Amino acid sequence: MGELTTNTGAAEMQAAGEAVRAALPHGTVQGIEVERGVELALRVRSDRVLDVLALLRDAPQFAFEQLMDLCGVDWPERPLRFEVVYNLLSLSRNRRIRVITEVADGGSVPSVAGLWPCATWYEREAWDMYGIVFEGQTDLRRLLTDYGFEGHPLRKDFPLTGYVEVRYDEERKQVVYEPVKLMQDWRNFDFLSPWEGMTTLPGDEKVHQNRIEGPKP
Repeated sequence: MGELTTNTGAAEMQAAGEAVRAALPHGTVQGIEVERGVELALRVRSDRVLDVLALLRDAPQFAFEQLMDLCGVDWPERPLRFEVVYNLLSLSRNRRIRVITEVADGGSVPSVAGLWPCATWYEREAWDMYGIVFEGQTDLRRLLTDYGFEGHPLRKDFPLTGYVEVRYDEERKQVVYEPVKLMQDWRNFDFLSPWEGMTTLPGDEKVHQNRIEGPKP
């Protein structure tokens, strides 16, 4: 498996992916993709993701020592709705690889915090934003939203307005949560551009006055 840099050809990347496939039990790697001609991505079974990542980290011929990122992707129309994406970096061999697995809504994938402790932060973020559960993760708490937040804001079916709004109540002297209220009382949709809707500009009143009275001698 040669070094995977931006100068590595697509054929070499495909061969590198096949080398990873061959080192794992049959059926573990479900697909090999070379994205944009420079990025190697492996699609793997969710129940074998720990085996795949442990091999990529520990095997000398791969040596992907670092987990650079872990994130979720939402595909609402798919039976397996979510993708979990692992971006790995090998400093010793100067190469990168992306590992992708799929999980159904309400399903779970194994936590990789035992392989990379930094994954705890990423897994908390993916659970907070998408609701993806990481089995074995002992610190699955909200990270970017409030602890009392309901729902997962990066799901593509999450309402743009949210479910609740926050304000400070002066009488109660505390922050309160209330159902979202979209006030429409003062909206006037005239469908004019700002320039079309502005019929009188500041200073025009003098011009109109001169037209009525006539210019002064």
